[in-house]
Amino acid sequence: MARSNRNGNRVKRPDFMALALEEAAAAARRGEVPVGAVIASGSTVVARAGNRTRELADPTAHAEMLAIREACARLASERLTGQDLYVTLEPCAMCAGAISFARLRRLYFGAADEKGGAVINGVRFFASPTCHHTPDVYPGLGESEAALILKDFFREKREA
Repeated sequence: MARSNRNGNRVKRPDFMALALEEAAAAARRGEVPVGAVIASGSTVVARAGNRTRELADPTAHAEMLAIREACARLASERLTGQDLYVTLEPCAMCAGAISFARLRRLYFGAADEKGGAVINGVRFFASPTCHHTPDVYPGLGESEAALILKDFFREKREA
């Protein structure tokens, strides 16, 4: 997507889902479930991360959680209002809770997760009456690429 800067020159906006897919591929190379996340503000990347649950021996080290922690630290705030999250897989209940508490403005995700997802599948966290904040949700962005990375990863695990 291109837009003009102050000088009238065309400037290409970063493809945040492509960056999240890069993080997912890096996670796969580390032997992690290939999920990547990017938090953006306007045309600026605030934080990016891939799953590191095995590396850190931490079940909370999902890509979304790591990106939220990094963005909060970088912005010195527990609130990420005005920020958008791009993630390659539908967030689980834990990550949906963190997204809500962080007050992220928008959530874009790639592949749906029928088993572990909690946004359009499972508990549908943001539809819960106890949910503090609901971001605007845009599913299916980069869905085929995200699904392919996951399918390839798990196929290679089964064949190994």
